[in-house]
Amino acid sequence: MSKPVRVRFAPSPTGPLHIGGVRTALFNYLFAKKHGGTFILRIEDTDQNRYVANAEKYIMAALHWCGIPPDETIAKNEKFGPYRQSERKDIYKIHIQKLIDSDNAYYAFDTAEKLDFHRKDHEEKGKTFIYNHHNRLKLINSLSLSAEGVQKRLDNGEKYVVRFKTPTNEVLKMQDMIRGEITIDTNLLDDKILFKSDGMPTYHLANIVDDHLMEISHVIRGEEWLPSMALHVLLYKAFGWDIPEFAHLPLILKPTGKGKLSKRDGDKLGFPVFPLAYTNQETGDISRGYKEDGYFNDAFINMLAFLGWNPGTEQEIFSLEELIQAFDISKVGKSGAKFDVDKTKWFQHQYLIKKSDKELAQLFLEQSKDSSLLGNDNQHGNDKVSDLDYVAKVIALIKERATFVSDFWDLSNFFFLAPTDFDAKAAKKNWKEGTNTLMQELIDILENIDGFDTQNIENTVKEWINSKEIGFGKVMQPLRLSLVGALKGPHLFDIISLIGKEGTISRIQFAMLKLK
Repeated sequence: MSKPVRVRFAPSPTGPLHIGGVRTALFNYLFAKKHGGTFILRIEDTDQNRYVANAEKYIMAALHWCGIPPDETIAKNEKFGPYRQSERKDIYKIHIQKLIDSDNAYYAFDTAEKLDFHRKDHEEKGKTFIYNHHNRLKLINSLSLSAEGVQKRLDNGEKYVVRFKTPTNEVLKMQDMIRGEITIDTNLLDDKILFKSDGMPTYHLANIVDDHLMEISHVIRGEEWLPSMALHVLLYKAFGWDIPEFAHLPLILKPTGKGKLSKRDGDKLGFPVFPLAYTNQETGDISRGYKEDGYFNDAFINMLAFLGWNPGTEQEIFSLEELIQAFDISKVGKSGAKFDVDKTKWFQHQYLIKKSDKELAQLFLEQSKDSSLLGNDNQHGNDKVSDLDYVAKVIALIKERATFVSDFWDLSNFFFLAPTDFDAKAAKKNWKEGTNTLMQELIDILENIDGFDTQNIENTVKEWINSKEIGFGKVMQPLRLSLVGALKGPHLFDIISLIGKEGTISRIQFAMLKLK
């Protein structure tokens, strides 16, 4: 890179940050860090009608939870501040005047009613109304009016907009880092509004001015901005500024692959589309978030990286540092990336089983405490829940079956609480006449085992079953039912070893009374 890499993520504070926006932020972050550059967060709040009070705070919190905080933003390394566009109005006024003075922009006084009339008139004739070179001089603007007439309107406080004067008869050739060369006939472009009489710029002007003044080297953004690329390049040329490199990322598509992923898709199919839960202050509606749904932030980021990017290898699990090293903007695809709910859960599972048993045990204990899963102390060993080492051993046995920490309780509750009820279907099938006699014999065997570890218990019990010349199911199924309450759970002798001799015998005796 010939000059320092500076990229920006510039969301509008109009609501919660969709995962499409987070993916854009992530790719900017990875690109910056890969090239030793700077990642900037700028808040583009020029659309005051859609401004949402808590959205900016949400954006900041979401990026921090994802582990991709900006290097420069509001109240942090404000080298090129302010970083809110609403606080940069005077800057835009200066630059819009430069465009007017250089004949690259003009005042337009057309009313909404007049423009609507022209649109309908064109529609009736089977045409599309475009405000540009072919009709500028027929409309009410500073190109068709005298200088005195324009000044009079301005002095009278007449409402106006400032439009870009799109060059005519040019073939504009542009380069996109993902899509290659893009060619546009400027005669097909309309004269976009850059500035309004309320003193606020439109996105187009503010975006270009800020990117230039903040020395942005690469503009990496979603493909929805691809139609605006020609205008933005022309604005750079009109100002006489160096043009940054552009990269337009593919859309994140619905799980069906048809159309852009939306909140409605998440609501319908039962998955979040926002990194953090979000409460709409006007309606009180709460949208789900990946954090609150139990996803690890690194799993979430790993999943997002693969929506549109492929490293070109078989590797799928990447730490953030590994993503930085592997990231190559040229390996981002052009076509939309289909969101896969199952694949998202797969990433979460991979990260869960990679974590240490003690770390997961701590998370489980915190979650159990918050949700009061374990209720009151229980005579069958509920006190073990405070034993981190014991909980870690339990989790080692069940985490392969889990996707979220919240799954642990259903997979392991019998390690902490003895069953008081038993699966009726399993009991009817496996607790037969003579089962109590076998269970009493088993109790006698268990009481006489000295080394109560998994292997010793298994060897002793299996030796006893073989000596009786009976099927293993006649003992093992009732035994599992006694300890778990159902025919589920990890290796049976691991369960026995963990709940201990006293707990095992107590549970068998209770089952004998209940199921005889």
